[in-house]
Amino acid sequence: MSVDESYRVTSLEQVRACVGEPIEGIAVKVDDHIDEFARAFIEKSPFIVLSTSDLSGNIDGSPKGDDPGFVHVEDEHTIVIPDRPGNRLAMGHQNILANEHVGILFMIPGTNETLRVNGRAELTSEPQVLDGLAAREKPALLAIRVHVDECFFHCAKAFIRSKLWKPETWPEKQKISFGRMLAGKFGVEGDAVTQVADQIDELVEEDYRTNL
Repeated sequence: MSVDESYRVTSLEQVRACVGEPIEGIAVKVDDHIDEFARAFIEKSPFIVLSTSDLSGNIDGSPKGDDPGFVHVEDEHTIVIPDRPGNRLAMGHQNILANEHVGILFMIPGTNETLRVNGRAELTSEPQVLDGLAAREKPALLAIRVHVDECFFHCAKAFIRSKLWKPETWPEKQKISFGRMLAGKFGVEGDAVTQVADQIDELVEEDYRTNL
């Protein structure tokens, strides 16, 4: 499909012409610290998306979740995120080593508003910190300490439009087969595809059961 370059938006003035000027007084909601309302939200949140990027601007958005309050508020300017067993690609960790700036979206199931925190991150393997972030009798593998620069609540419109928390609107549950995806990448062909895919999927399910 051809792109009409005359409609490409390249300036803030053009953006404002489309979306309008900021609502008067709205910027006052952006704090430079974790206040009582943000702390209460973080303590109830079981799921976040952590956004990082490298020095070239390549971005990674990583979902992280555990029991509500798994992200620890050290003080009004600092939060700590535990790192649990995963795929070990460590994309976000590598990004943080190159570029400390991160963005975090906190969510609570059933609540349409979200909390956004932007700041500067560092990695720590301090035993006392990892033990304090333990879950299922296992300490965190690593911890991401974030020094808060911005903290603010985001309105509910995106969740209202998407009906994300309304089960009656959900599509049929999707079966994601890592086995099917990987079998071809491993060069498996013909009748062996199904067998290898099933074996990989069973390994994934076993990892879900035993390696949280």
